[in-house]
Amino acid sequence: MQLRNKEDFWSGIMFLAIGTGFALGATSYSMGTAARMGPGYFPFWLGVLLALLGAIVALGALSPKAEETEIGKFDWKIAAIVVGSVALAGVLLSSLGIYLTVFLLVVGSSFASHEFSWTVSIITGLFLVLFVWLAFIKGLGLIFPLWPSFLGM
Repeated sequence: MQLRNKEDFWSGIMFLAIGTGFALGATSYSMGTAARMGPGYFPFWLGVLLALLGAIVALGALSPKAEETEIGKFDWKIAAIVVGSVALAGVLLSSLGIYLTVFLLVVGSSFASHEFSWTVSIITGLFLVLFVWLAFIKGLGLIFPLWPSFLGM
């Protein structure tokens, strides 16, 4: 076996390690059953599936049919933009509310793309705000501050 696709191999190893870590970490919680899930059930099986996906991707990189690639240089600027956007969203959530925070998170992290477009990032931001409202506010009934606290809504 020869390692042909180094990008896929190392991303598969990363998924395998993270999935295994989450699955092992979830074993310290009560598992429950499929009908009555405990707090460890979902993270355990999600970790197992992630590890399985990682193994499939890593093994696929060893296939003779795999496209031959090398690992490119890590782009710290892009990583900083994405991580910074998420951290800023966490800080701003309580004061700006979920709607503006999600919108700013999407638009801010869109700057990491090499193909940035204001139109696409604004449309995506609006779509995700609608999704958050439908899934988390209406669907699951979670309680978040919806609007900025200074508006008094």
